[in-house]
Amino acid sequence: MERILKEVLDTNRKYVNYGQVASYIPELKNAHRDDLGICIIDKDNNVYKVGDCETKFTIQSISKTIVLAMALMDNDWIDVFSKVGMEPSGDPFNSIMKLETNDTKKPCNPMINAGAIVTTSLIKGATPQEKEERMLKFFRRLAKNDNIGINYDVYESEKVSGDRNRAMAYLLKNDGFIDGDVEEVLDLYFKQCSLEIDAVDLARIGMNLASYGIDVENGERLISERVSRMVKTFMVTCGMYDASGEFAIKVGIPAKSGVGGGIMASVPNSMGIGVYGPSLDKKGNSVAGVKILEDLSKKLNLNIF
Repeated sequence: MERILKEVLDTNRKYVNYGQVASYIPELKNAHRDDLGICIIDKDNNVYKVGDCETKFTIQSISKTIVLAMALMDNDWIDVFSKVGMEPSGDPFNSIMKLETNDTKKPCNPMINAGAIVTTSLIKGATPQEKEERMLKFFRRLAKNDNIGINYDVYESEKVSGDRNRAMAYLLKNDGFIDGDVEEVLDLYFKQCSLEIDAVDLARIGMNLASYGIDVENGERLISERVSRMVKTFMVTCGMYDASGEFAIKVGIPAKSGVGGGIMASVPNSMGIGVYGPSLDKKGNSVAGVKILEDLSKKLNLNIF
């Protein structure tokens, strides 16, 4: 497996030159465009990795999958989807347009920023600190890594540059989709996006989703089967921003990307994949990361369709 991973990485390394690191969050400009790594963890708990798999980066939008799982476990799913939709938006992840133009005014899905801010607001906790602690504990448990924490430089950068997210949140509050203090919700949202992980962490979380919420190492249930199915479905339909349809056709694996350069993929009952490559295309996806997953899907026959 590692020979295949090295071959795929070497073949697609050239694509790092086709994109740029994210710059709209100033701190993300510090990433090295040439970094590239792949990790696979399979259902037998074997770990295969090549390249820059232990390079730390912030999880960004990949966090939306896990926070959605938390929101669905903390609340009745009917209540969650009364506040956020289930359909692809067809718009960029940070678009604000449909909050004003669609009939219901609710966000189209939990994988765009507006929808993710809503699901973050649904995490249970008596205080902001309790919500943050629960979120951190859940991420660490899924990744089996107690060292996962918040990159406070990125968090502060997100907070300072987050006016578009702030505008969304206040619109959502005005229209009744967010309860409680908007700034507290935004603060937790910026923190979840600023969690620092690596490709191995992503592969582990991806495997836990691939196994329908059961830890393949010890058999512990971490997420309910129903919730894990819902999360993977959103990954297929909305996980790669407004390139999700093309990705589903070319790769055919549930996946979620983030502008920190990560992609987390879950092949049901088979494996979790973590890819890191911070050189992004115009839609916010890792250029080389997408190409790597295309090749892996073909070589290992991973397409679920």
